[in-house]
Amino acid sequence: MAKKDHVSLTPATQLLKASRVAFSEHPYDYLEHGGALHSAAELGWDPYAVVKTLIMQDQDAKPLVVLMHGNRKVSTKNLARQIGAKSVEPCTPEVANRHSGYLVGGTSPFGTRKTMPVFVEATILALPKILINGGRRGYLVGLAPQVCVDLLGAKPVTCALAEGLG
Repeated sequence: MAKKDHVSLTPATQLLKASRVAFSEHPYDYLEHGGALHSAAELGWDPYAVVKTLIMQDQDAKPLVVLMHGNRKVSTKNLARQIGAKSVEPCTPEVANRHSGYLVGGTSPFGTRKTMPVFVEATILALPKILINGGRRGYLVGLAPQVCVDLLGAKPVTCALAEGLG
């Protein structure tokens, strides 16, 4: 695939640029339901360093963002316990789209329509660089994981399950 110099701005990249965050652009061929494993394979990255943005909700239907390794699942029980909620569950795609302003498969934690609390799997913060959605299907941005804490106020949690469990 020919390397593009620039992908048009999204709310996510507008926020990153306005905040003077250094990031690299990584377009890839989007595959419906391919997820982080597909994008990691397309781009030659370890899926552990490709972070997925999940829009979830608590028992009161209050939305929240969870950042998780591409090859891990979220233990909603562990997450709920750590954030003081009775329960946490994924939002339906329609509800997630409404909260984030992004289409599922192109959800970025940056530049969301609504301000939501952000939780990041603690082990992500130990990585030197991550790829995370840039606000469009088939478009990831590479940046330091600390940006999620500095820019989004992401709170570290420990709620990862190996892929295939939970």
